[in-house]
Amino acid sequence: MSHTGWRSRGYLPHCDERGRVQHIVFGLADALSSSIPNSITDPVARAEWADRAFDTARGERLLTSRTNAEIVQGSLLHGDGERYALAAWCIMPTHVHVLVEQFSDYPLAKIIHSWKSFTAHAINKNEKRSGALWLREYFDRFMRSEDQFAWTAEYIERNPVTAGLVQAAVDWEFSSARWRR
Repeated sequence: MSHTGWRSRGYLPHCDERGRVQHIVFGLADALSSSIPNSITDPVARAEWADRAFDTARGERLLTSRTNAEIVQGSLLHGDGERYALAAWCIMPTHVHVLVEQFSDYPLAKIIHSWKSFTAHAINKNEKRSGALWLREYFDRFMRSEDQFAWTAEYIERNPVTAGLVQAAVDWEFSSARWRR
């Protein structure tokens, strides 16, 4: 089955292509104060709106729990090298950033579904809660150049610094910056 090209589930457009490197952002169900304004139709502008909205850290902030963040990080690392190649990641209190290259036979939507499904079950069990953990949609932006790739990897790893959570990117435990160190 081919998984190449643009698709949508009615909310956000997604580009799904083997070998494509993408910046993925997915967030907790209670992390956004409102839905994406209909007036923002450009996919890049929608992703930028979501980045700013996620950084306000609304909701329960379930990913501040060390155990919950470890569950997410373990899920990301589990398929690395087999189904995809992780280039950078960062688990924030309300959302997750991932820079990932898709491998053949592993559509992006299935990769993200597996991350969200596994982590939702494990975190809900850990928190003794039920119901939706993640927002239905995710944001994706594919890399068009080496410069954009480098900028995005740095952006992802500096996210906790920008949010005022740590002084240096390597100090954030749930990020590829620490692993690079």
